[in-house]
Amino acid sequence: MFKTYETELAGRKLVIETGKMAGLANGSVLVRYGDTCVLVNVTASKEPKEGIDFFPLSVDFEEKLYAVGKIPGSFLKREGKPTDKAILTSRAIDRPLRPLFPKDFRNDVVVVATVLCVEQDNSPEVAAMIGAATALEISDIPFNGPTAAVNVGLVDGKIIINPTVEEREKSDLTLTVAATKNKITMIEAGANEVPDEVMLQAIKTAHEEIKKICDFISEIKKEIGKPKFEYKSFEVDPEIYEFIETNFKEEMKEKIQEQDKETRDNNLNELTNKIQESYTEKFREELFEENKQAIGEAIYKLEKKCVREMIYFEHKRVDGRALDEIRPLSCEVSLLPRTHGSSLFTRGQTQVMSVTTLGMISEEQVLDGIDTTEESKRYMHHYNFPSYSVGEARPSRGPGRREIGHGALAEKALVPVLPSKEEFPYAIRVVSEVLSSNGSTSQASICGSTLSLMDAGVPIKRPVAGISTGLVTNPDNDEDYVMLVDIQGLEDFFGDMDFKVGGTEKGITAIQVDIKCDGLTYEIIAEAFERTRKARKYILDEVMMPVISKPREEISKYAPRILSTKIKTEKIKDVIGTGGKTINKIIEETGVKIDIEEDGQVFIYSQDNEKATQALEMIEDIVREVEVGGIYLGEVVRIMNFGAFVDLGFGGKEGLLHISKISKERVKNVEDVLHIGDKVTVKVIDIDDQDRINLSMKDLAEPKPYEED
Repeated sequence: MFKTYETELAGRKLVIETGKMAGLANGSVLVRYGDTCVLVNVTASKEPKEGIDFFPLSVDFEEKLYAVGKIPGSFLKREGKPTDKAILTSRAIDRPLRPLFPKDFRNDVVVVATVLCVEQDNSPEVAAMIGAATALEISDIPFNGPTAAVNVGLVDGKIIINPTVEEREKSDLTLTVAATKNKITMIEAGANEVPDEVMLQAIKTAHEEIKKICDFISEIKKEIGKPKFEYKSFEVDPEIYEFIETNFKEEMKEKIQEQDKETRDNNLNELTNKIQESYTEKFREELFEENKQAIGEAIYKLEKKCVREMIYFEHKRVDGRALDEIRPLSCEVSLLPRTHGSSLFTRGQTQVMSVTTLGMISEEQVLDGIDTTEESKRYMHHYNFPSYSVGEARPSRGPGRREIGHGALAEKALVPVLPSKEEFPYAIRVVSEVLSSNGSTSQASICGSTLSLMDAGVPIKRPVAGISTGLVTNPDNDEDYVMLVDIQGLEDFFGDMDFKVGGTEKGITAIQVDIKCDGLTYEIIAEAFERTRKARKYILDEVMMPVISKPREEISKYAPRILSTKIKTEKIKDVIGTGGKTINKIIEETGVKIDIEEDGQVFIYSQDNEKATQALEMIEDIVREVEVGGIYLGEVVRIMNFGAFVDLGFGGKEGLLHISKISKERVKNVEDVLHIGDKVTVKVIDIDDQDRINLSMKDLAEPKPYEED
């Protein structure tokens, strides 16, 4: 049955339709936000996926270029693989949903958000997040929602929900918040050094709007929601778990207390073998084979319980650190002799090498997606996570969603401190190679990228550092918790959150929060901000600044030198010339590379300053305005019976030197005085309505007679 539900979000109409499309999905809604339309469908497998120990949720945000009236530019004229932005949106939809499914649920669940139409003022990402929660709520899939999301901007100090394009262009904050009625479930932000207290207020303001949407979704569910289906529980077998906990808990606590990750992994492998042997001995080989997977899950559950209990009750971490203690830190720069900038940042057993490359503005990345307000980006950060970084033997298959997400976070953290194109006319690419991973590699990438950029001579405003905090809540009361600073891999896996914050000494530039519990209170968020602020200051002041305190004065000798100038837009055609003849001649003569922007900005790239200067002078000569009364050195290029044409050196501009204006004496034949190729000094005496230039030699001012002292 077709149903329509309507409410208001940030002063604009939000409509949810269901029952008209995709009738075979478990749940389906069409979200209309203004003229933005997103169709969200959710489906679940009838049977659980065997042999896995996690919930198999898949989320796809599908950008259709017809939504913005574009035909795909590929050879096949079809949408290709997802853009980075589509992948990041898929991750943003996934993160608040995943903790709200039952912990013992193993059926495949697929969420597909298809963008059908986009009005740039109304975010399709927000529509998709609201639509996913609504579709799950009204479906028969087990789900403990609702949840909803909004975007937040900060314009002239004012917090704005779901800012328009015009407001986003002026905003100091790009924040996405997802939440249930009671708690925050996801935070993603990029910011221009926004203070902690302003960021917290923005999150609170977002939550007030989200509560209204959650009520709206709940009303829809109350009217048309399907009963949730029964599913096979994959809770760990209580008898197997009890056997393992009773006999091996103390040994487990002992084995996990180790600073070195590799040693700890070896300890756990030894203990696992011992548990398996003990179980086989007590219950026979046949029963062991039958319960092998359940035994593995029980061991994992015991390890998680021991780690959490040590942290919560004993305030003890597996590597012996205090709760607010950061792992040993070190960094260095200029590792690689011929790259434009390089750094190595190490935090405990997490190590990242970041390498900077400077290029021409024309090498910036072209973006092809449904966001028509941003067509390219000048700063690119790429994050690589090879298998050797975690000691695994696995071939590389290119970046996955995790790599794209971590790269985008580090990119977001650095963008606010980068110089403008006018200040530093380069395209900039930083690649962070994870060499060793034991948690917080994305935050190490932020620190490493800062060092690498400064080593490359990029004049960033201030250095940026990144740090993460973790959380372990009371098993009986999640309002009671312990917070950890600088979490390692084990604490991330077994904890309740990974709260990542990048920023400068002035404020926050990026946030990404992964939550495994049912959400965060304002108190937890405020404490996380305070702890990350203190940790960032320590990393900046005590670790990074002593190594490199400011950007290099000079860029690498291997990086292209750039000279720039601004010309009038109507002069661009003169510099390029017919069929590119003029600009190609400059490039051939000087060996430089030249970029010309639509606004008349000209960038000249060369490793030879003299050649770059020569090219700049040639361009300035071309665009220089010819003025009446001006005196110029030109070259005779054509001779006629009535005079000579003189090239003034301004992009092929010629003027007529009439025979009567050659000399004060009467000239009978032009060839008697001038020849092609002669250099002559001429004065512009007139420019007519058709821009024809008339020259004179005889009207040049008489030189003053030489006077002796």
